[in-house]
Amino acid sequence: MRRYLHGVQRRAFWRLIRAGGSVREAAYGAGVSHRAGNYWFVHRGGVCPVSLAEPSGRYLSPTEREAIALLHARGRSARAIATEIDRHHATVSRELTRNCTAREGDYRPLLAQHKAERRAARPKLSKLAANPALREQVQSKLEEHLSPEQISAELRLEFPDDHSMQISHEAIYQSLFVQGKGELRRELTRCLRTGRAMRRPRKRNDGRREKIPNLISISERPAEAEDRAVPGHWEGDLILGAHNRSAIGTLVERSTRFLMLLHLPNDHGAEAVRDAIADAMRELPAHLRRSLAWDRGREMTRHVEITVAVDLPVYFCDPASPWQRGTNENTNGLLRQYFAKGSDLSVFPKDYLDFVAAQVNRRPRKTLDWKRPADALADLLSNPPPLDRVATTG
Repeated sequence: MRRYLHGVQRRAFWRLIRAGGSVREAAYGAGVSHRAGNYWFVHRGGVCPVSLAEPSGRYLSPTEREAIALLHARGRSARAIATEIDRHHATVSRELTRNCTAREGDYRPLLAQHKAERRAARPKLSKLAANPALREQVQSKLEEHLSPEQISAELRLEFPDDHSMQISHEAIYQSLFVQGKGELRRELTRCLRTGRAMRRPRKRNDGRREKIPNLISISERPAEAEDRAVPGHWEGDLILGAHNRSAIGTLVERSTRFLMLLHLPNDHGAEAVRDAIADAMRELPAHLRRSLAWDRGREMTRHVEITVAVDLPVYFCDPASPWQRGTNENTNGLLRQYFAKGSDLSVFPKDYLDFVAAQVNRRPRKTLDWKRPADALADLLSNPPPLDRVATTG
C-alpha cells in the first residue's frame, strides 16, 4: 500500500510541476516533504519519468484535482479555476467546499480523490434498506394509493427535523422498479397509478412518431387561443383501442368544451383522419374554425390538405407535452367511461359515437359556471360575432 501511495504521490508531484508549479508547491500538493520533492526533481534532472495522460470524463480526474490544488493555493477563484480546467464553476466550487480543510482552508487533491472513490464505491445500501422504520412508512402510504411524490412531501411535513425519515420520490421509484435486498415489495407497484412493474423511458421510438412535413409549432398559434376568450380554437387527438389497431378521433373546442367524435371504423391513417376532420369541420361556420392543435402523431402527416380543404390551420404540440392540449386530454379521460382501454373501438357504430358525444356535451361544467357545452355552442351558433370582428380575429 505504501509503495502504491508513493507512486501516486510521485505522479501527482510531476503533474503539478508540468502545470507550472514550483518544487515546493508541487511537493505540498502531492502531500510529501519539500526534501522528497526536491530529490525527485534533481534525481530526474527535471524530466518527468511517467506518463501523465489521463482521460477527463464526467467526474473530476486526479490530474484535475491537482490543478485545482495548485491554482487554489495561488489564490485563484473557483470561477477562474473552472476556466483553466474547462469545467463548470459550480463543479469546482462544490469540490472546494466539500474537501477544503476547516482550519487552514487548504485543498489536498489526494485526500479529495480518496473521498471521491469511497463515495463512488458500489454497491451501496439504499436508505430504505438501511432504515426499516422509513420503509414501513413508505409501504403503508403506498398501500393508501399515494404517489411517491405525495409520500415524499408528506414525510417532510411529518418529520421536518428528522432527515433519516425523509426520502425523495425518485428513490421510492428506484426501490420499486430495481429490486434489491431490503427494498420495497415488488407487488406494491400495483398501488401506483400506472400499475406498471417496469419503468418506461420517456423518449422511445414506438413507431408512432415520425417527421411531419411543413409542421407549424403550437408556439406560433394566435395568442387569442390561450385565454379561451375567442371561440373556434380546437384540440384533437386519437384514443386508441387494443394493440393500437382501432381508434376514435376526438375534437374539443377550447372555450365551450364542446366535443365531436370522429368515426374511424376501418382505418386511422393520415388519409382517413384528414377526411374525418374535414367532414366534421364543414358543419361549422367559419368563425368556429380558427385553429386545431394536435400532437405529432403520423396520422396528421396530411395536415396541409386539411388546412386547404376547410381553412383550418393545424398547430403541433411539442414532443411529450400533453399539457399543451389539456382540454383534450381531460375529455379523453372522460370518454374512457364509454370506451374502455384495451377494447376494440372499431365495433362502435357512428350512432353510438354521436350518442356518447351528446352525453358528454350535456354535462354541466364548473369551468363554464355550470353551463353545458352543448348550450354554450348553441349560443355561439345563434349569436355569431360581427363580420368585422371575424375578419380581425380570424
